[in-house]
Amino acid sequence: MQSPEGKPRRNVINLPVINVDRLRAAKTMADKAVRMRKVFSIQGPYPVVRAALRARGWVERRLPRPNKPWARRRGDEEAEGNDGIHSAFFTNKSEQEEKEEDPDDLHNIMSRMVRNEMTYFYWTTRRDAVDCHSFRKDQMINHYAKAATFTTKVGLCVNLRNLRWFDDADPDTFFPRCYRLGAEDEKHAFIDDFRRTACTSLLQCVVERSRGEKGERGEEREGGTIKPCKRQAMSAVPSKIIDSALQVCQEFLDSLEHSDIDVALETEPTLTEQQWSEFLHSYYLVVHEGCEIENSGLYVNSCNAMLRRLREVCPQLDSDGIHNIWIIKPGAKSRGRGIMCVKRLDEILKLVDSDPVLIKDSKWVVQKYLERPYLVHGTKFDLRQWFLVTDWNPLTVWFYKKCYLRFSTQPYSVDILDSSVHLCNNSIQKHFQPSQQRQPEVPADNMWSCEQFRAFLASQRQAGQWGNVVIPGMKKAVIHALQTAQDAVESRRGSFELYGADFMLGRDLRPWLIEINASPTMAPSTAVTARLCAAVQEDTLRVVLDRRLDRGANTGGFQLIYKQAAVEVPQYVGVNLLVEGSKIKRPRPPPQKAPGLFEPRSNQSGASTCRHRAFGKENKTGPEKPKAAPKRWMNAVARQLNFSSIKIQAPCFPHRSAQIADPYKLQQALAVDTPQSPLHALTRSLDCPWYRPLRCSSVLRSRSGLGRPINETDPGPNMPLEIFSLQDRDRTNPGLVSRTLGTGFRLHVSRHHNPRVVHGGCAQKRAQNA
Repeated sequence: MQSPEGKPRRNVINLPVINVDRLRAAKTMADKAVRMRKVFSIQGPYPVVRAALRARGWVERRLPRPNKPWARRRGDEEAEGNDGIHSAFFTNKSEQEEKEEDPDDLHNIMSRMVRNEMTYFYWTTRRDAVDCHSFRKDQMINHYAKAATFTTKVGLCVNLRNLRWFDDADPDTFFPRCYRLGAEDEKHAFIDDFRRTACTSLLQCVVERSRGEKGERGEEREGGTIKPCKRQAMSAVPSKIIDSALQVCQEFLDSLEHSDIDVALETEPTLTEQQWSEFLHSYYLVVHEGCEIENSGLYVNSCNAMLRRLREVCPQLDSDGIHNIWIIKPGAKSRGRGIMCVKRLDEILKLVDSDPVLIKDSKWVVQKYLERPYLVHGTKFDLRQWFLVTDWNPLTVWFYKKCYLRFSTQPYSVDILDSSVHLCNNSIQKHFQPSQQRQPEVPADNMWSCEQFRAFLASQRQAGQWGNVVIPGMKKAVIHALQTAQDAVESRRGSFELYGADFMLGRDLRPWLIEINASPTMAPSTAVTARLCAAVQEDTLRVVLDRRLDRGANTGGFQLIYKQAAVEVPQYVGVNLLVEGSKIKRPRPPPQKAPGLFEPRSNQSGASTCRHRAFGKENKTGPEKPKAAPKRWMNAVARQLNFSSIKIQAPCFPHRSAQIADPYKLQQALAVDTPQSPLHALTRSLDCPWYRPLRCSSVLRSRSGLGRPINETDPGPNMPLEIFSLQDRDRTNPGLVSRTLGTGFRLHVSRHHNPRVVHGGCAQKRAQNA
């Protein structure tokens, strides 16, 4: 590229100016951090945590940035109940703020200096971002393994059923009834619950209509006035529907009192499937369409009496309402995605059965919807409450003193089952514009702090309810939820985790736990969250870092609400559950006589043979055992015989005395009995006596190549052979085979390519002359 003057233009690279003083300061801080084990890593945009750690003298070791497909994949976060941080604006803003906080790039330089050092503090959004199983004891991370047992809708639903095994409490007093539709038994339990709730809702509808109340559909309590229902009765429904509802409720009470224990299983149910279908159809007409019931005034007293009995055993009766609305939640999603409200049984079953994959994995969760929540200016809201777990054994729980409220953008109504009315998640409501019918007192950003809500309660003459009902109820719900998951979560001393619990308040301001989220969002989406989220992150570090060094350190807004008592382990007294005794031993076979001298004996033909006798012992007379037939040896075999521990004496054979000059050095043929063609054997000096004849037609070959034929009747040696190598003419593939011939006998076979000749070699151990 040329300039206008025609001269070539040079690209000048602007290198950063190296400041020696700055490098020296960075080196000093980095070395101090490594020496004091103050190296941290953060995955995700957490500028508050990063700034707080740097203020404490920590140096960041930057983690590699994940690629875009990994960052956009949220399946694992959903499975863990993580409502996390998923705001591109927040991510870009945090990076810009980080550049402003580090104008001279000092932290970047220190990060490069500690890139090969060990990280002692991890703060990540995802639980599986770092493998904590390989951590040392002095390494910390803001997650626990297997915490999905209570941070998912399915896990919370299943675990809270076991609360009675951990504490004297009823989960129905703080957690709405919940079922997994993927499990066949729970699906049938839900159908029974839906039908029974339809019966109790019908009884409440009869009582409320007799009092002139219109329920949630047309009820708006403002200044003590009740707005009438716009729908008019269409037609009358027979009064037998009330009789059926009363009978079903009575059977339910009998089952709780075990009065039906003697009822046979073959007894027909109160209502058949066809009758249930007709009952639900009439129930929908009465409750949803506004139809009247014939002679319903005659049943008011009976309905009131039955409802009083049901309230004693059903703590959720008042919050159930009369419309029998259930909320369906995909068990592996967060931030309100896929959640919908349905009030007809056939629609719920049809919706769930449409996805066989979720049914197979038990991912669908159906939960009773709180139809009668506490409203602020006619608008529904929920509470986000933080709590911190610093240990699972013993269980240690810290409760944050402040929380915030999230409002929906539309006025509350049970006629409209839209997410803009019933879901208060900020990720859902930010897509809707506030309704014109909503009260102007509700904030435009749909959030309140707990101080603003307490001021509202004071205006309603309920200021004492916050400290007497709301806060104690949320603390108990959190503790009970953690108790049921304590055995499933992997405890680790160096770990901690911050959770966000979502609550709804009933009309009596009793809190109801909806779900628990891991890695709650810290995005400053509003002025309320910008202030509270920064404070909760700073106070978390005070608990997990400052308090480790100083037990009296300030913990900010966190309050220790539960620390499990230490379990005393009984002293081990040496008691075991083993069965002691002695095993039964098999009788040993009689010991075999060691090879010794050969004594001549006469056979039937009169020929003299040798008989083996043990050294140092006299031969015992007695009947001789029959000699076993010789086994067929393997093809092309060799023997390794080790008699080094046995003293060998010279043999004495009169008919071979001329051939034996040295009794310790014998040159005799080795014969191998094989089913193949005759073999040629070669022996070396043998330190052994003659013992038995060799049955082999072989030729003795010495190393010089000379050989002589061996008679079949020649007596063979008792061979202390160690190595044999045999070669078969018909076998061309070399191999090695071993075979045991008795005590101390081992065979080795090596097949070579030399045709039709088998050589045997024996390495002797020469006996020293006496």
